[in-house]
Amino acid sequence: MDICWLCVGLAGTAVYLLVQFIRFIFADADLTLLWAARFGKTPESTFRGKVVWITGASSGIGEELSLQLAAIGARLVLSARRENELERVKRLCLERSSLKAEDILVLPLDLMDRASHPEKTTAALEHFGEIDVLINNGGRSQRALCVDADVDVYQALMELNYLGTVSITKQVLPHMIQRGTGIIATVSSVAGFVGVPLATGYAASKHALQGFFNSLRTELSDCPNILISNICPGPVISSIVQNAFTEELGKPVATAGDQTHKMSTERCVHLTLVGLANRVKEMWIAEQPFLLFCYVWQYTPTLAWYLTNVLGKKRVQNFKAGVDADAAYFSKPKAKTS
Repeated sequence: MDICWLCVGLAGTAVYLLVQFIRFIFADADLTLLWAARFGKTPESTFRGKVVWITGASSGIGEELSLQLAAIGARLVLSARRENELERVKRLCLERSSLKAEDILVLPLDLMDRASHPEKTTAALEHFGEIDVLINNGGRSQRALCVDADVDVYQALMELNYLGTVSITKQVLPHMIQRGTGIIATVSSVAGFVGVPLATGYAASKHALQGFFNSLRTELSDCPNILISNICPGPVISSIVQNAFTEELGKPVATAGDQTHKMSTERCVHLTLVGLANRVKEMWIAEQPFLLFCYVWQYTPTLAWYLTNVLGKKRVQNFKAGVDADAAYFSKPKAKTS
């Protein structure tokens, strides 16, 4: 009888592990985040009526964050350099929500103009009286080989992605400490903790953000109601490739390539808001094989270095062939013809 029960137990365990393995194959986020999405709090319960400041709100992930937050009743501060695009996003938010015009503040912002950040923060506080959530989303990516890239490109990436984000955070943080509550969320990247060819400067800026916010979180141990969250997406459909730095300042990307194989912006943002609602400190949002790569990098770094070399070589081949760097990892890329 004991042997029968043992067999039943082993069979049950095997079935459970098989089910979890199949679920992981189709997973598009880390297991903690997926658990929160299924059993945790909803974004509506957390963000309705809250004041959320979003940088980089004029397109891509920032625009979708604005739309989804507006739909659940959050009040918004929309920031980016292009005021006309911010006004477009505001109109869309008003069309898709019950918010009034005064519930959305368009606040043009240049992350590299750090001297203007105190004034911008004051403007946001004067309009709403408080800032409940800061989502650091502004920044640019990179598509260039290190050997070809000017040092000025690296400086611009650090000034924009890292120092600009740190500057805005330092303006908002004292307000949150005084209130004893708040959320500071930063859209980092999988490139914030793995090596990514064609993006040496971008990856460096994201590694810097990871180090800064992980360290800041420990400094705020006496403020448990202030959440510091790092959001690490893999490839997502957005304008990030079109707007990426190349080997020279001012030189545009020759071709962005097909983006349809990437995760949808809507899904990425939904998971992001779920993670923040459930106070997830770091979230990985990526489809396979990128999600698996995150786990391999975290738990078996020696194997990760081998896979980095294999996938990195393919990424460079894709880039040189004129297709999207993250496309066709397992097939031979076809160069574009004129």
